[in-house]
Amino acid sequence: MTNLTQRPSATAMLIIAQLLCTMFFVWDVAQDALLRPGEDWPNLHFLLESAATLALLAAIGFESRILQRLLHRQAHLEAQVDLAAKAFHDLVEDRFDSWGLTIAERDVGHFTVKGISITEIATMRGSAEGTVKSQLNAIYRKAGVGNRGELLSLLIEELMDRRAPGTA
Repeated sequence: MTNLTQRPSATAMLIIAQLLCTMFFVWDVAQDALLRPGEDWPNLHFLLESAATLALLAAIGFESRILQRLLHRQAHLEAQVDLAAKAFHDLVEDRFDSWGLTIAERDVGHFTVKGISITEIATMRGSAEGTVKSQLNAIYRKAGVGNRGELLSLLIEELMDRRAPGTA
């Protein structure tokens, strides 16, 4: 089952369906109040319909507020992910600069950090796999690591060690 917090449009559609039901109940309650005032009025049926209508209205208000908060939270999280991605990109660029990588090594380094295989890197760059392996070994040597996992660990560790502005 799809998590409705991940699909705001589905939640909004449910709220609209509830709103339509509420409009029907409001119309029905109004009809009962205007057209059927008798000696046993207001009767239990009218009171129950009125209470159900009020409950639906309250639920719509509550769900609309929750949807608004979820959308706000989603926007906040997306902004945080963008900041983290930029910080990671900046860190990678700084490290590549400090290691003195060539343009070709930088390309291979970026593809490697993204998790692309040597074969795929060679195909995308239009070069031989041996060339990519050689460039990758140069990156590892300049970074002081032995493999892709160590390279990623080094970069992630440096990113995590960075302090947020204003923290001690």
